[in-house]
Amino acid sequence: MTPTFARKLNVIFLIMICIPLIGAYTIQFGRGEFPCPLCLLQRLAMLGIACGAMMNVRYGIRASHYGMCMISAVLGACISTRQILLHIVPEPGNTGYGSAVMGMHLYTWALLIFIATILILGVVFLFDSQFESKEATSKTRSVPALGAVAFWLAFGITVANVCTTFLECGFKQCPENPTSYLML
Repeated sequence: MTPTFARKLNVIFLIMICIPLIGAYTIQFGRGEFPCPLCLLQRLAMLGIACGAMMNVRYGIRASHYGMCMISAVLGACISTRQILLHIVPEPGNTGYGSAVMGMHLYTWALLIFIATILILGVVFLFDSQFESKEATSKTRSVPALGAVAFWLAFGITVANVCTTFLECGFKQCPENPTSYLML
């Protein structure tokens, strides 16, 4: 795998990690379901994965950038597993947090995404030819048009996440079962 091909794969990966985040915002604003604190942490972990992919696109393919993706995916998988375990045997009348999408809750989908990310990164690490020398990656390089679109998409989602989290929680700890924006 050449470094150029690996950068293109990272652009695609960046767009793919943005899709569930956009879906979560669609549910948040379309259905009026507020994310719980664990949901917000899962979004943050997905943004950590996106950040590592963005660094690969902008600064060249580095193992440290993939490492950031891997750490974020493992952290996100732990958080998702925690939320699944909280709702695995729900109280009578409680069907879990939020509505289901295609039969599964968002935190279950998040766990599948994090596991898939870990597996994909494991496969990507098998190809040593993608890694360039530190001298070759020390300079920033031009980003292809699709890469710029993916960057601004991820950047916009990050800004939206910061703003909506602030509106939901303010300067306090986020409510366990949010029902409104505290700052509005």
